[in-house]
Amino acid sequence: MFKKILVANRGEIALRVIRACKELGIQTVAVFSEADRDSLPVKMADESVLIGPASSLKSYLNVPNIIKAAEETGADAIHPGYGFLAENPCFAETCAANGLTFIGPSPEAIETMGDKAKARRKMIEAGVPVVPGSQAVIAGEGTAVSSEETAAALGEEIGYPLLIKVSAGGGGRGMRIARNAAELAQAVQSAQKEAQMFFGNPEIYLEKYLENVRHIEFQVLADKQGNIVYLGERDCSLQRRNQKLLDEAPAGALTPELRAEMGLAAVKAAKSVAYASAGTVEFLLDKNGKFYFIEMNTRIQVEHPVTELVTGIDLVKEQIRIAAGNPLSFRQEDIRISGWAIECRINAENPEKNFIPSPGTIGIYREPQDPWVRVDSAAYEGYSISPYYDSLIGKLIVWGSNRQEAVQRIEKALREFEIAGVPTTIPFHLQVIANPFYVKGEVYTDFIERRMQNS
Repeated sequence: MFKKILVANRGEIALRVIRACKELGIQTVAVFSEADRDSLPVKMADESVLIGPASSLKSYLNVPNIIKAAEETGADAIHPGYGFLAENPCFAETCAANGLTFIGPSPEAIETMGDKAKARRKMIEAGVPVVPGSQAVIAGEGTAVSSEETAAALGEEIGYPLLIKVSAGGGGRGMRIARNAAELAQAVQSAQKEAQMFFGNPEIYLEKYLENVRHIEFQVLADKQGNIVYLGERDCSLQRRNQKLLDEAPAGALTPELRAEMGLAAVKAAKSVAYASAGTVEFLLDKNGKFYFIEMNTRIQVEHPVTELVTGIDLVKEQIRIAAGNPLSFRQEDIRISGWAIECRINAENPEKNFIPSPGTIGIYREPQDPWVRVDSAAYEGYSISPYYDSLIGKLIVWGSNRQEAVQRIEKALREFEIAGVPTTIPFHLQVIANPFYVKGEVYTDFIERRMQNS
């Protein structure tokens, strides 16, 4: 096992990793920017190192400074959390070149699955169902979608509506919907611009846009000995502008047979890239029970706590054990799903003003205290929400013996979660869970647009 792990992240996920390390008896190093000097990860870690100013480009994305901090503190591994460098194959390679273990999959797996068009081709080869569409990208293998004419021809071939996706994307960035040729031309241009801005890569590809679908993702764990298991699924259909808002496990729309079929497809996807770590294989599920691969996230997910609550398995500790070379201590048949869990992402955003991020200082911060409540957060009274990073304050997660009980408990917990000083998404979450369609479990990726037009 590792002696010391450097956590190359901030906020709640950095704190989550530090706590897992403490339970494993591993020393920790927190890195921080000038804006995070007084953060809980800095206070909780055994050591801390300043790596730059507030700008993430000069701090949490500053690879030389992070590697230097690891070397100076004697760390033997780096955990990237999620976001920042978590899915950067060059960073994983740099860690290895400097004698540090990257707690995650191989650079090759990250690179293949991080390129959405390349991952799509890989899944076709592996026999995993994908959304009907093109394999064409700009300046990549296959036909180049380099002009409006070519895009229009592909649009006619695939059929409208179409989903324009960026190859190097994630988190919904660059995604556009086109319902006709005129919309496609404009969508292609804007998607390419956003892809270049956020990822430095303008490559795009086209997929058939599927309506009335659920976003179902499967958690996988794979060790370096070739053992792979899936730990059930999460329903992440409740989204706004392709950004997940509320997640639950398990997914009510799945039969045991469909769960097994999708779980085996997730294992097949991971096996195709010799995956070894915690990862998530994401699918779209249509109303006819057909599912399609959309992407694989090669890191720990924001929504991983719901899986932990229904399986009793600590995913972060398993990630660390796998990276250290330990085989999985359980088999597929050992995994049991118990009860229901729901997670709400509590952001410092103003729902009444189009969810605009609202940085500021938290004046009052009181978490709900019931035994079935979990809060993953690095916030406290007097904590400043910085304009330099995302607006996540924390994640509120509850467990219930069934979905009805979990819904009741998340409502109670939301009402008891007191945060003052900055606007939050708590009122919006209360609207969502009070919606009769949500209560019935009729949740699709367009739920907000269809069922909450005034939200």
